[in-house]
Amino acid sequence: MSQSAAEMAQATSMSRALEDAGSRLVAAGVESARLDAELLLAAALGVTRTAMLTERAALSDDALKRFESMLARRERREPVAYILGHKEFYSLDFEVSSAVLIPRPETEMLVSAALESMARLRAPRVLDLGTGSGAIAIAIAVNSPNAQVTATDISADALEVARRNATTHRVADRVTLRLADCFDVRDAGAPLGRFDLIAANPPYIDDGAVAGLMADVRDYEPRVALSGGGGAGADGLEFYRRIAAGAQGHLEAEGEVIVEVGAAQSRDVVGIFERAGLNPLAVIDDLAGLHRVVRAARV
Repeated sequence: MSQSAAEMAQATSMSRALEDAGSRLVAAGVESARLDAELLLAAALGVTRTAMLTERAALSDDALKRFESMLARRERREPVAYILGHKEFYSLDFEVSSAVLIPRPETEMLVSAALESMARLRAPRVLDLGTGSGAIAIAIAVNSPNAQVTATDISADALEVARRNATTHRVADRVTLRLADCFDVRDAGAPLGRFDLIAANPPYIDDGAVAGLMADVRDYEPRVALSGGGGAGADGLEFYRRIAAGAQGHLEAEGEVIVEVGAAQSRDVVGIFERAGLNPLAVIDDLAGLHRVVRAARV
């Protein structure tokens, strides 16, 4: 068989594998079936998606077995990020596991707002509440080389993932990880102190609404990161109340608090901040035109 004929057969085999996988994922209710199939096959081959599509990597029996294993997990609606073990956020690659929420593109708006707020400061001190994988804290540290970031989480398992990500991105010397429930320290260390900026993507889904989420989210992502295990309250706003109540005692003069909010929550969160004595500065829309980030300052 000539080289060109072999390549044609290889391309046909890969095309068939992707078509079959896409059909299976569609039947399983996966909206991004073709893209997911391509990402999983590329991972099974050990190449990038672009390389797989353009260079026709060899489709060995071992690669097919790996692909089938990954595909079966996706058919059960396990998120692609958990299957692959990583997710891109703010142009950085983050390790993720079932211990942490998968970073979302809309949360990049929070990081951008934080960096804009910090630009006036020579050596900003930042507190990231509920850090999970460390995505917000690490993206801030990478893009603000003089920043010192404290990142908290109530989950020790999440903090271990964040620790590895901080090491991977070479900011472990500027990202301090603390076991804490919001501002309440749980690691027997010193109180958190004061900061120039408090950033948070807190649990904001009320527990009653979790059942209506997509299976990918509802059945796999940590409940404590979605609704605080019920701690977000009946309206999903309890963590904003806690952040507002503690912000004055943890912000420096002219310090800011910047939070991500859920759909239709921005007005309520602004009201919560105002009643706590904070001065709302802006409500920022995401790329879908939804109110996504609220900024407020210590008066």
